[in-house]
Amino acid sequence: MSETEIATAPHPLLLADGRPAAAAWSLDPALRHLNHGSFGAVPLVAQALQHQLRTEMERAPVVWFPALPQRVAAARAELADFLVVAPDDLALVPNASAGISAVYACLTPRRGGEIVVTDHGYGAVTMGAERLAGRWGGRVRTARVPLEADEEEAYEAVAAEVGEATDLIVLDQITSATARRMPVERIGVEAQRRGIPLLVDGAHAPGLIAAPLAGVTCDFWVGNLHKWGCTPRGSAALVARGPLREQLYPLIDSWGAADPYPDRFDQQGTVDVTSYLAAREALDFVERTWGWQTARRYMGDLADYAEQVVGGAFAELTGVSSRVDVGMPIPGMRLVRLPTGLGTSRVEADALRDRAAQELGVETAFTSFGGTGYLRLSAHVYNTAADYEYFAEVCVPVLGKWARAAREQRAP
Repeated sequence: MSETEIATAPHPLLLADGRPAAAAWSLDPALRHLNHGSFGAVPLVAQALQHQLRTEMERAPVVWFPALPQRVAAARAELADFLVVAPDDLALVPNASAGISAVYACLTPRRGGEIVVTDHGYGAVTMGAERLAGRWGGRVRTARVPLEADEEEAYEAVAAEVGEATDLIVLDQITSATARRMPVERIGVEAQRRGIPLLVDGAHAPGLIAAPLAGVTCDFWVGNLHKWGCTPRGSAALVARGPLREQLYPLIDSWGAADPYPDRFDQQGTVDVTSYLAAREALDFVERTWGWQTARRYMGDLADYAEQVVGGAFAELTGVSSRVDVGMPIPGMRLVRLPTGLGTSRVEADALRDRAAQELGVETAFTSFGGTGYLRLSAHVYNTAADYEYFAEVCVPVLGKWARAAREQRAP
């Protein structure tokens, strides 16, 4: 949204009985929940189903576990339908990081052991790439992508780091710290042309993008269902296509090891996978209550409004625009620049998150990129315009005081 555009507050979404959407969740009403993007939030109906499944598991574990692979396979087919992928391409994993770890564990170097990542990459994923490159005797090459880079500029920045020694490219579909897209479609075509495996970190994509793998050419893709999809935590998808997928094995060896991909992921000993079995209930709840298309449109409109209201409050406080030029924006999440002195590193941003929850009663995300601190606004169906108006009125002035104190503390 440009500075000249004016966003209007969308009408809050309601349940069929007229109650606010938030009534379908168990979120603490004493807190403002403005950070759905980090850990998600599970609707009550999915919580109830998971509890029912756990009760069934504990009542007869000897019946439960031998029958589990067939139930997981059925759940996998349902979730593949939501993601618009073939069931035989999809394995279920606890989270995106687990799926990426499985990929890292299966690959071997063929060229020079180099791995290309970007400076927007998720920290844990990048650290895993560094460990893998170390085992290969290679190195990680980091593409520097300006926050304001459009598709062409981002593509050129990543492609410039790819060379004869590249054995793997790891690219976010939606970045966590900077809430922007990356040109995974174009990089996928180039990677395939060069015969280089591409791993797409789509942690934020399910639910936020209607068909996240449409038009994407890649060897591996991972996405968290528990974020925007609202499924129980511990449910994520690993999609693998092409010959390399037969090298994929779960991180836990179990009796399914001799099965083909993805069946071998369906059996994980005594791991509690009720999150997989209850995942579809959460996705279906949003669909039958509002429809995912309506939900995504609402999240985008509300994020636009949140950016305007909160950003405007910071600008009025500091006299400086807090607007952030994000080159490839996404629905549902927006960045607002924090006053100078706040969140200048990941450690400081995380500490700010914790302090805001404890002292302001607000769950939100603070991020850092290039030494600048940002507020990452998330909007889901249970959020309303009043949430962000409250943040602008009550929290922004306090953050301004914290910023002044931080600057004074750093002054010589």
